[in-house]
Amino acid sequence: MTESIPVALRPDAFHADLRTQFDTFLDDHRAALEASLDGLTEEQARRRLVPSATTLLGLVQHGTFVERVWFDEAVTGRSRAEIGIPDTPDESFRVAPDATIASVRAAYRAACADSRAAAAGLGLDDVVTGNRRGPLPLRWIYLHLLRELAQHCGHADILREQILAA
Repeated sequence: MTESIPVALRPDAFHADLRTQFDTFLDDHRAALEASLDGLTEEQARRRLVPSATTLLGLVQHGTFVERVWFDEAVTGRSRAEIGIPDTPDESFRVAPDATIASVRAAYRAACADSRAAAAGLGLDDVVTGNRRGPLPLRWIYLHLLRELAQHCGHADILREQILAA
């Protein structure tokens, strides 16, 4: 029964230390965004239902972008060109013709794993200096990414509902 309850909402998570809670909530949102592609065809994952370039495949691809921005660029100071990501968030939604659900999922999973590794040796109050905004504590990065992923999970829920209802 507890498998269907997000990890962050399970009673054993209520009393975990703050870092564990942040990691747990972030991983729940990461999993929810990726799961928005479950059971879809390639056409459905690419279907545009809004005027912007937002698609379910694009949302997960954008998830890869934000992971790389916040846990690679901000932590390491490497440029976006060095990392191999677009310069702007808008570009990160544009899905290449040869991209597939499997390739976008694999890139997202790799980015999330790399993010976990990059943050593992840092404390929430540690300051990273590679972000364009200037030095930021890891706590701010976690909160920002949680907000961003929650927003995109909501977008994904609505798009998926429309696609499945069609």
